[in-house]
Amino acid sequence: MPRYILDESKIHPRIQSTVENSFREVVEEVISMVEKEPVVVIGMAGNPNCKRACKILDKQKKAYRYVEYGSYLKEWRKRNALKMWTGWKTFPMVFIDGILIGGAEDLKKWGQGE
Repeated sequence: MPRYILDESKIHPRIQSTVENSFREVVEEVISMVEKEPVVVIGMAGNPNCKRACKILDKQKKAYRYVEYGSYLKEWRKRNALKMWTGWKTFPMVFIDGILIGGAEDLKKWGQGE
């Protein structure tokens, strides 16, 4: 089932540019990473689940690229843009072979073949 995204026809023309360009460079940066790297972990400083995801990958001896966008109080707008793009509401965001698999718990399950 496709997720709901507000149709552009329901966004007033005066703000469409603002909506479509809000932190676009951050989303494009992540898209580029995900297309190039087999495993990408998008995290944030101070979040124990982001560290846990990296530890899981280290234990599995999987190479990965880790990128961090701020902390709980900094750069939240960048993280919000990523949340709106993916539909995933928490960090980390783990991508494997270009596919968002979820967060640290999902990564743990992925490593076990589930």
